[in-house]
Amino acid sequence: MADPITPRPLRGLLGPLGMSARGMSVQHRFMDVIATNIANAEVTRGPDGTAYQRQVAVDDGSGQVRTVADTGEGRLVYDPGHPDADQLGYVRMPNVDVATETVDLMIARRMYEANASAFSAAKAMLRRALEI
Repeated sequence: MADPITPRPLRGLLGPLGMSARGMSVQHRFMDVIATNIANAEVTRGPDGTAYQRQVAVDDGSGQVRTVADTGEGRLVYDPGHPDADQLGYVRMPNVDVATETVDLMIARRMYEANASAFSAAKAMLRRALEI
């Protein structure tokens, strides 16, 4: 039986796969949150009766992603015919800027693709190492 303190060489080879997989998981969560923001960019009345609040995915560095609400206020739009307009005819819109969300989505997608490429390269190297 092997000494439990002795490192296992195979686990060292699997490390890059795990890191890339965690990176893909984090970026996938970011893309989910961004997609939700874009989908709700025009929602002026949610379950609590107020405009949708933008959500932000935050990575704590350990691969855990939590979602927090952006507390900034959305813009006021003059639309007296809107069912959610106040007495002066203004509607509070969600604090979501679709252009910013789109750029964030493109960045998250590129980072996901980079992690997927690193995963594929590490898998190919591991496969070649096992053939030796």
